[in-house]
Amino acid sequence: MRYIISGKNIDVTEGLKSAVYDKLGKLEKYFTTEVELQVTFNVEKGRQKIEVTIPMKGNIIRAEQVSDDMYVSIDLVVEIIERQLKKYKAKLIDKKQGATYFKPEYLEDDDVDDEEIKIIRSKRFAVKPMDPEEACIQMELLGHDFYVFRNSSTDEVNVVYKRKGNTYGLIEPEF
Repeated sequence: MRYIISGKNIDVTEGLKSAVYDKLGKLEKYFTTEVELQVTFNVEKGRQKIEVTIPMKGNIIRAEQVSDDMYVSIDLVVEIIERQLKKYKAKLIDKKQGATYFKPEYLEDDDVDDEEIKIIRSKRFAVKPMDPEEACIQMELLGHDFYVFRNSSTDEVNVVYKRKGNTYGLIEPEF
């Protein structure tokens, strides 16, 4: 595995790099040597955050963890990624897209979490043209974390969503 390690508002020390190689090195049993791990450390308001992204053809495995100690965050993010790999192993293999990124011995292992994704509720609604600010107001009135709407200026379907710190995000898909 190749590691790309960076930091925002933090100097990445040799100790942190060593912890990444040691702890995230446990993931080498799953992946081939061509896999790239993008590790980003971030410190905001005293909170220690680590983000790990593993881009693969057709899929992205991503986990982030925040705690008061960066080394604890590293341990926790490894657990999250391992859980994701076990949960979605069958789906990653079925797609055949991501199979080339995994070691054959991992793919042959029958330890698969058979938890199916089941859609238990479906909704249909009219997508009203509005501007993003109005969509944020509608989202707040409904008490939702996101809201789908037709952008009145572009006539495209967009999504607004609530972010941490009472801020909002806008998703404008490209087709």
